[in-house]
Amino acid sequence: MAIEEPLREETPGAQTLRRGLAILKLLARYQPTGLRISDIGRKTGLNKATAVRLTRTLVEERFVTQDAGSRCYRLGPESFAVGLAAEPAYALQRLAAPVLRSLALETGDWVFFSVRQGFEAICLSRESGDIPYPASALKVGDHHPLAVGAGGVSMLAALPDDEIELALAQAGEVIEKDYPTVTVPVVRGLVKETRERGYCVLPGIIVQGYWGLAVPLLQEDGRPLAAIILVTSAARLNATRQAVLGERMRRLAHDLMARAEHRDEVQ
Repeated sequence: MAIEEPLREETPGAQTLRRGLAILKLLARYQPTGLRISDIGRKTGLNKATAVRLTRTLVEERFVTQDAGSRCYRLGPESFAVGLAAEPAYALQRLAAPVLRSLALETGDWVFFSVRQGFEAICLSRESGDIPYPASALKVGDHHPLAVGAGGVSMLAALPDDEIELALAQAGEVIEKDYPTVTVPVVRGLVKETRERGYCVLPGIIVQGYWGLAVPLLQEDGRPLAAIILVTSAARLNATRQAVLGERMRRLAHDLMARAEHRDEVQ
């Protein structure tokens, strides 16, 4: 269906944003040659006037540029700046992928990699285990407040106390609406335990019967960049296994960051 006729009711601002993002996503697939305005309109389903208006706005904001010779539009410097800003987290995920795959194969548990964006955690990858996985649990592409989930809490615990309180305040409505079992006192308790252990153990308060174990990946200044998360059934995560896996994941996180820093120095 054309973008001009959205299936759900939206505010004008949200609809305009969605159309502009559709143009950026389209141009990303046609780098570096770009597309003429007629192609942009046809491929996005926008009429010519809307395509021209939105594309010119993106040009003014330097997210899109136009080649003077071919008259084709391409991604501009601001688009590349945004991509470069996100690149460290994705590069780290690619570096971690073989290690996470090995951990999942060895343990039989599900292993995830999430990155921190402000006070949110975004799941970038999943390595499959050999146990059933509930449909309501963490999935690639999910984003949620740091106060929710083992990975988020592990990163939250690495932040200063004032930022933790700000994160909890900002996420209050979302937590109350979507995660009623995750109360502020519970999160504060988990943060305290995570700081003491060096890794987060999340009992089955989000998905009953499934526990999470997570460690943060810390930058040189101690701030959390990402997290490794292991999800398994409660029956498979007794106290002894928690301690063994937690310490192993801590070493993996430390080694990954050391490798990432060394790679950056070499480059």
